[in-house]
Amino acid sequence: MWLNENTLLLGKKVVLVPYTSEHVPRYHEWMQSEELQRLTASEPLTLEQEYSMQCTWREDADKCTFIVLDAEKWQAQPGTAEEGCMAGDVNLFLTDPGDPTLGEIEVMIAEPSCRGRGFGTEAALMMMSYGVTRLGLTRFEAKIGQENEPSIRLFQKLHFEQVAVSSVFQEVTLSLAMSELERQWLLEQTSHVIEKPYRARSPEPH
Repeated sequence: MWLNENTLLLGKKVVLVPYTSEHVPRYHEWMQSEELQRLTASEPLTLEQEYSMQCTWREDADKCTFIVLDAEKWQAQPGTAEEGCMAGDVNLFLTDPGDPTLGEIEVMIAEPSCRGRGFGTEAALMMMSYGVTRLGLTRFEAKIGQENEPSIRLFQKLHFEQVAVSSVFQEVTLSLAMSELERQWLLEQTSHVIEKPYRARSPEPH
C-alpha cells in the first residue's frame, strides 16, 4: 500500500517500518521454515518470487504491511541495516470490496529470539490503531490455524472473540467491532506510539 511507504511507527518494544526490498532476503530465509509455513498456511517461494511479492505489498491498495523490528536493537545501533533488527511482520488485508471498514489482521513474530516478549501484542495494537486512524477501519478479523494457540490467545487478549471455525481450512475466525469504548481503549494502549517519516533514524530524546 503506497499510503504507508514513508511511515515509521515507533513503539516501546517494536518499530514498524514499510516492507522494502532490503528486508526480502531475511524474510525469505524465515519462510523456508516448515513451522512458519504451517502456521501461516503459506507455500515456500523462490527469492525472485519473494521480491515480486514485496512489490505487490507496496503497490496493492488492499494490502497494508509493516516489517516488525526489535526496537532495542534498532535504537542501539543507529544506521545499522534493518535486516539485522527484523523480528517479523504485521499485515492488514482489506478483503471485502463491499465493506471498506473491515480489515483482516495478521501478525507473525518469526525470529525465535523475539518470541514471548510481547512483540506480537504491541505490533498488533499499533497496526490496529493505524487501521482505525489512517484507514477508517471499524472492524477487524483474524483467521488463525486451529493449532496456533499462541496467536489465538494473543487476539483474545486484544478483545477479539471467536465467531467461526472452519474444519476444511482448520482455522478459527476471531472478530472485533470497534465500539467507542473499544476505540478509546485501543488509542490509550497506543498513546506512546510516535509516527515519523521513514528513514529518519535518529533516536528519540529521553
